[in-house]
Amino acid sequence: MTVLVALVLASMQTFLEPIHSMNEAVYQQRSVLLSVADLQDTPVNAMTVQEVQDVFDNQMEELVLDPEGNVIEGVAASEINLEEELKKPKNEQRYPLYIFEKDGEKYYIVSVRGQGLWDAIWASIALESDLKTIKGASFDHAGETPGLGAEIKDNPAFPAQFIGKEIYDENGVFTAVRVIKGMIREPAHEVDGISGSTITSRGVQDMLYKGIQNYEPYFDKIRK
Repeated sequence: MTVLVALVLASMQTFLEPIHSMNEAVYQQRSVLLSVADLQDTPVNAMTVQEVQDVFDNQMEELVLDPEGNVIEGVAASEINLEEELKKPKNEQRYPLYIFEKDGEKYYIVSVRGQGLWDAIWASIALESDLKTIKGASFDHAGETPGLGAEIKDNPAFPAQFIGKEIYDENGVFTAVRVIKGMIREPAHEVDGISGSTITSRGVQDMLYKGIQNYEPYFDKIRK
């Protein structure tokens, strides 16, 4: 009987694994699309799986970069597990980059990952074709507190603050976006932190600074 149960469970796992993998892939694709949500014809969370796939097939280019900003051939952005990549030595890491195109304009979507109060946080950040202005942002987390740190995902007002912010100062120095508590003094480069969630807010700021920086070598290449 024990052997029979084990065989049944093994068969179920084999059957369900492709479904689980597909669901994870679609979840990741939606997260990427949320960073350019206002460019979609249908609200991203209301899209069918086929609609999501159609956007990726027809309007999304997937690149993978090395730390020097070179494109790695033969691998797509969606195949990269950023969590695992960031555990590697810096010179071995790979970074996924999505390029969304609509009406002749390109938007560069970078993936970043960091640490919140309790666990990992991550985001997709879309840059306009000038490579300095944020078009949109999508945040997620593994275990932040509901009503506090989890607001980075649950409260649409938080990612909305990032639209139009610039990741370089007036001298062209990379600054990313600062997440602050209190008065905003530089509106082009700062957003309000989440009330009562200082550590999560600081984690978002650090994640953006370190994560977007990984893409600078590539951006420097295409600027030229």
